[in-house]
Amino acid sequence: MNRGFLRFSAIAVALAAGAAACAPVQSYNGFRADRNNEEIPDPQVGVDTRDTVVQRFGSPSTSAVFDQTAWYYVGSVQERVAFYTPRITERRVMVVRFDGDVVSGVEKYGMERGRIISYDDNETPTRGRELGVLEQLLGNVGSTPPIRADEEDQGPRRRN
Repeated sequence: MNRGFLRFSAIAVALAAGAAACAPVQSYNGFRADRNNEEIPDPQVGVDTRDTVVQRFGSPSTSAVFDQTAWYYVGSVQERVAFYTPRITERRVMVVRFDGDVVSGVEKYGMERGRIISYDDNETPTRGRELGVLEQLLGNVGSTPPIRADEEDQGPRRRN
């Protein structure tokens, strides 16, 4: 065969392998609204109860804190390319509201309703004083009683 053809083939294979290595990898977190590639129908208002919602969707991701009248099902799709920081490409939130045990409302939200929250990296100060390195190393010196070598303090022994 021609050396030029072999060189071109090797370069093409290397480029294809490099492109495949940089393909995005998707991971799914939380609730997925499909099972076996079939979409699960939403709960029906006035028909479904807490038990039927749990049977169909499973336990909620979270629930309302104080009055337990709403269940939240949260799911997201994360995409990662090579060594870069993963980014969320899709997020769905389904809120199921209850009146007693019967479903009173179903709401769905996507990424368009999300908000970016900036976390504060500051630390909360604690009371007390900071110990230096020498205080930490020598802090217990002299606070424990010395070890005694007396036989009466070590307990009875058999003598042969």
